[in-house]
Amino acid sequence: MQRRIPMKTNVIRWRAEPNATMAAACSSCESCGSATDLMSKAKSMRLKSLWTFILLILTVRMSLAEEEDDHEMEEFLKREFSLSKPYQGVGSLGSSHWELMGDAMVTTEQVRLTPDMQSRQGAVWSRIPCHLKDWEMQVHFKIHGQGKKNLNGDGLAIWYTKERVQKGPVFGNKDNFTGLGVFVDTYPNEEKQLERIFPFVLAMVGNGSISYDHERDGRPTELGGCNAMVRNLKHDSFLFIRYVRRRLTVMIDIDGQHEWRDCLDIPGVRLPLGYYFGASAITGDLSDNHDIISLKLYQLTVLRSQKEEEEEEEEITIPSVDNLDLVRWSQKEEGMSGIAIFFTALFSMLGCIFLIVIGIVVYSHWNESRRKRFY
Repeated sequence: MQRRIPMKTNVIRWRAEPNATMAAACSSCESCGSATDLMSKAKSMRLKSLWTFILLILTVRMSLAEEEDDHEMEEFLKREFSLSKPYQGVGSLGSSHWELMGDAMVTTEQVRLTPDMQSRQGAVWSRIPCHLKDWEMQVHFKIHGQGKKNLNGDGLAIWYTKERVQKGPVFGNKDNFTGLGVFVDTYPNEEKQLERIFPFVLAMVGNGSISYDHERDGRPTELGGCNAMVRNLKHDSFLFIRYVRRRLTVMIDIDGQHEWRDCLDIPGVRLPLGYYFGASAITGDLSDNHDIISLKLYQLTVLRSQKEEEEEEEEITIPSVDNLDLVRWSQKEEGMSGIAIFFTALFSMLGCIFLIVIGIVVYSHWNESRRKRFY
């Protein structure tokens, strides 16, 4: 009722005093304009509040999703598959889960796979087969010796294989192995290679019939890898191997910053259950101390969807990698040398320039013939 009183007063003024009435009408219009502005501002504020609310909901959902991802995977240390100080009973019959082989020896500080001496090989193997579906291995190791750069060798390996305690040329283990090998290769055998810096970490999956090419540093059969300057470090060096949902991930921590650095990440890796964990090393004409300070295996509990459960119900009997040729091709592309990358970029640029020139010539001829049709 209060908003209707000014309107009646305005009508009386319009009849009695035209000028005053016009002023009142203007005042009324200004009031309407102010009301419109207030309404638009209120509408704008409501829209802003709505968008703020939506963004808040999205932020909360993203945070909850991240928390779900964090809690999606839980880890439990499996002591029967782990090796750490004080190495009680390691190597003795019947009193340990771990068995020594070759020149390996136990000290108070480490399990030394090989001493810094020529033509030695040694290993430590788990006596218990592992039936974990998803797992994570953290390796604390040390490689050091008197040899200068490229005058040391040969490296160490971490294994998850069907065979165990068998000497051979592949970092102290047998060739044509069945399972997974992750190698820390410290000596370049292939003289012509230029793009790879050693030491180098790489992974390979064998099915019992695939041979490791020692002369080519395992390139034909590798799944991927990264360079890792691990010799004669003053700080700790670590290797991280994770196998979850048939995905193999390898990372390293060698900079003393307590941060993992990506090395390789390969999906579609199929590893059977019931294989053995181990570590081995070998020296030839060149040598190094290869020490394992600890091997810690964690069982990972991973939440899976019903579809994932159905896909993984099939029992794996032979190790394999899905789309292996594509994986190796991508690794070759990533591993191109600087010279190869330069010439690839150069020829690509020349090809683009050639296509542009051809396009300009064709367009000019077409434009000229088009102009002639108008005359």
